[in-house]
Amino acid sequence: MAKKIITKKSEAFLKEYLNNPSPTGFESGGQKLWLDYIKPYVDTHIVDTYGTVVGIINPEAKYKVVIEAHADEISWFVHYITKDGFIYLRRNGGSDHQIAPSKRVNIHTENGMVKAVFGWPAIHTRTLATEKSPKLDNIFLDCGAKDKEEVEKLGIHVGCVVTYEDEFMVLNKNFYVGRALDNRIGGFMIAEVARLLKENKVKLPFGLYITNSVQEEVGLRGAQMIVDTIRPDVAIVTDVCHDTGTPMIDKIKQGDTKCGAGPVLTYGPAVQNNLLDLIIKTAEKNTIPFQRAAASRATGTDTDAFAYATGGVASSLISLALRYMHTTVESVHKDDVENVIRLIYESIQKIKNNHDFRYLK
Repeated sequence: MAKKIITKKSEAFLKEYLNNPSPTGFESGGQKLWLDYIKPYVDTHIVDTYGTVVGIINPEAKYKVVIEAHADEISWFVHYITKDGFIYLRRNGGSDHQIAPSKRVNIHTENGMVKAVFGWPAIHTRTLATEKSPKLDNIFLDCGAKDKEEVEKLGIHVGCVVTYEDEFMVLNKNFYVGRALDNRIGGFMIAEVARLLKENKVKLPFGLYITNSVQEEVGLRGAQMIVDTIRPDVAIVTDVCHDTGTPMIDKIKQGDTKCGAGPVLTYGPAVQNNLLDLIIKTAEKNTIPFQRAAASRATGTDTDAFAYATGGVASSLISLALRYMHTTVESVHKDDVENVIRLIYESIQKIKNNHDFRYLK
């Protein structure tokens, strides 16, 4: 397992997957790509009412282990169209209003994709007295229409979803960069675990549910639904956390985690300590570097949805340090991606059939 995990084929899938829009509530296009990729590596699959996709290995087994990521991309909704044809928006997830001015976007309509831009007053027209920062109530889209009627003729209406058009790239051969690495990079990593299990002919003594949940960005909703469907015994969730080594981040508040230093393992009430201990020992045995983080009341990830469901699911969180979260240039180190895949792959092989993670028995 010391050799590189990610192949040219899997990296090509990652590029296609990240470039495909998958806005919260409208994840179907990305989910289809993901399902097509993992089908050769699983025995069967399920898709729930809202679009969460689960690839299953050993579906007849009673003891169930989940490895999970979320599939949705932050975006915008068309909220109001002025008589002059300018478009105001409402967030769909935690979209950052400060990065919006001058960005190019795609408006998704029943007539197809419509191009637009976030307009912003030219620097020449602003003075110190009139200077304003981008806010939700002053950023707007311009789709080149002369009035509201022309906007509507393009198929644009209130409720149309809007995504940025920025695409995947590799930075200095070390970083994957793009929009929505939070958390479709997680979907990629759990799919790679499924691939490795198949290619290495690993036989698991339990059912493995490779789960790509929808609607995490608006409250862990997909995970809340799918946990009741699967009713797992164990859940290992992967998501992103902040690289706090970049400028303007307060480490006292945000902790000390960095890209390139390995997977981040979280301590907190939602994290089952015996499962976490298994993962830590697995990392140490396989010489996988890792970092530590602490959560207070909640992790803010799908871990919380799994941990407290169905009477309690032994859950843990393996995070990937990421720079510039909720921008269009989210960045992760390739070595960390490899090591998260490796850590999940090795950890699930340490879980026994009917593994009892309770403290007192």
